[in-house]
Amino acid sequence: MADTPTTPVRTYPHGVPSWIDLETHDVDAALAFYADLFGWRYTERLPPGAPGRYVVASLDGTDATAVGAIGTPSAGFDGEVLWHTYIAVDDADAAAARVVELGGIVSSGPEDVGPPGEPAGRMARIVDPQGATCRLVQAGTRPGAQSVNAPGTWNFSNLHTPDMDAALRFYGPLLGWEHYADLGGGMLRVPGYGDHLARTFDPGIYERQEGAPDGFADVAAGILRADGPAHWSVTFSVADRDASAAAAERAGATVLARQETEWTKEAAIRDPFGAELSLSQFSPPEWFEEARGGD
Repeated sequence: MADTPTTPVRTYPHGVPSWIDLETHDVDAALAFYADLFGWRYTERLPPGAPGRYVVASLDGTDATAVGAIGTPSAGFDGEVLWHTYIAVDDADAAAARVVELGGIVSSGPEDVGPPGEPAGRMARIVDPQGATCRLVQAGTRPGAQSVNAPGTWNFSNLHTPDMDAALRFYGPLLGWEHYADLGGGMLRVPGYGDHLARTFDPGIYERQEGAPDGFADVAAGILRADGPAHWSVTFSVADRDASAAAAERAGATVLARQETEWTKEAAIRDPFGAELSLSQFSPPEWFEEARGGD
């Protein structure tokens, strides 16, 4: 009997955002909202009787298309509902210690998270020196998001900061991030990430990105200069920005802004629970479509 083909597991090297989740007191309402918006299907991850809920979202109900999760607030919840970005690290304990050395705060952990006996990973919640919160995770049974960049999935996480240089002095030594002007003002790379993708999950990445600036395949996150408190934001891919924004509004969300870039059409929204996120439709310029032969 022939072997059944399997899809390679997407793994994330040190310094690359790998997972997202939303904490809210009204899990059922959030599940319904995002199922309508993105077509997600769900799997409860905590056993019956466990305190709280953690529900993994996917495109087809399997781990092979996992996108992120929605769950009840964890200990220390401050009342702010938001999408959290998790960044992969090789060693959560060592990374947490480095956070403190670099002037950040470890607000909880490191600790094993997930079902008893089969932790999804080892995680630490951190606050950078400018006040932005994120989470560092050493993968366990859950390697990270498996479906990304397609409509209905996570596309990108951006760090918004009033002082990019100060942010890079923290995240550079901690996560290996490098910032190059040739990649665009807001792009951060993890050297070797493109090679990792080519070797594991995405063998055609360099051929597909032929003509892109050197280092483009290594891009892992974004950094944007912004007034106000430093924070992370999460962007989701959609097939049609306007249709998705309209659907979100009908379900109780608020559209905060719309913008067009050279490559995307975007909408910033606030969901009915208070979490902000961006919807991004890939909309490349005509010359790019012509170069691809109209594909």
